[in-house]
Amino acid sequence: MKNSSFNRRKFVKDTLAGAASIAGLTTLPLDLLASSDRLIPAESVNKDKSLPVLPSKIKFSVIGLNHGHINSQVEAVIRGGGQFISFYAKEEDLAAAFAKKYPQIKRARSEKEILEDKSIQLVVSASIPDERAPLGIRVMQHGKDFMVDKPGITSLEQLAEVRKVQKETKRIYSIMYSERFENKATVKAGELVKAGAIGKVIQTIGLGPHRMNPKTRPDWFFDRQRFGGIICDIASHQFDQYLFFTGSTQADVVAAQVGNVNHPQYPKFEDFGDVMLRGNKGTGYIRVDWFTPDGLKTWGDGRLTVLGTEGFIEIRKNIDIGGREGGNHLFLTDQKETRYLDCSQEPLPYGEQLVNDIVNRTETAMTQEHCFLATELALKAQQQAKTITI
Repeated sequence: MKNSSFNRRKFVKDTLAGAASIAGLTTLPLDLLASSDRLIPAESVNKDKSLPVLPSKIKFSVIGLNHGHINSQVEAVIRGGGQFISFYAKEEDLAAAFAKKYPQIKRARSEKEILEDKSIQLVVSASIPDERAPLGIRVMQHGKDFMVDKPGITSLEQLAEVRKVQKETKRIYSIMYSERFENKATVKAGELVKAGAIGKVIQTIGLGPHRMNPKTRPDWFFDRQRFGGIICDIASHQFDQYLFFTGSTQADVVAAQVGNVNHPQYPKFEDFGDVMLRGNKGTGYIRVDWFTPDGLKTWGDGRLTVLGTEGFIEIRKNIDIGGREGGNHLFLTDQKETRYLDCSQEPLPYGEQLVNDIVNRTETAMTQEHCFLATELALKAQQQAKTITI
């Protein structure tokens, strides 16, 4: 065998040999900030207290609490070296509930109070999706960096304005693609692919099923104008992973389709979508839906398959259906054998990388162009998607 093949196998063997063999903790389900119907609960909130917390390097604040993803966003920044200073939400019930979770944190009287606080370097947000880009623009214009829940931008017009202001201000506009940044198996897969464990990447297949839980959803959740559409919203994760694993810097949407096939009571909603992609370094397929049945022990059987010239990796993000307990499962098949890697003890570097980028003005967590290109592809696919009826 060639030396490159030998080195790939040696890296994988050494990596797997050092991994824990026990199953990881089960991905916990919904974590509510409040009972308000204006809040969407987080599908997966990181509760791993074993992750280290670094000394504070920056000060940050929160504006907008409409999605429970704000929990994992805040915790990622704190772990990475962020000092949580203040928060603001225009909804009284959401603010009161959040204050109970973080009683030591100052509740600001207005958005303006945070934006004009010169000590704050980063603003974190999980506001209503179509309000995120306008907020991010105001944040950057006040000389602060911005980290936002996905979808971070809901229209091509918003994207053009965000790009313009980011270029003018040189601030960071980071969308937290949590299915990569906050999933340990996906982080580990990135290391393996970079090391050449499966050769040259040919294709990614990303599946993002979700449980709907309509009684927990606010009105805006069912309005495409507010959440951007199913491809813009939950498929944004898969576009990010496609670009990351293939290394593509250019890509076209080959085909896309969306539909509301089983929820006629919500005429502005979409419950299914899929996309085919072709890029300069690989191809991709994406499917997202709101059809996770109640019989599954987690909110969605999220999967990622990365096909390479020398093997493939399959990630079962939240559950190994009918198999091992917990989440963060990685299966690697190469020219020699198939192996399993429990990734539940792997680190999550995004928070630390983002904090360091804020301090050093670097792009180690994610380049700005990657962030915007993933969003651009999602928005174009959403715009081009054919509507299906079944």
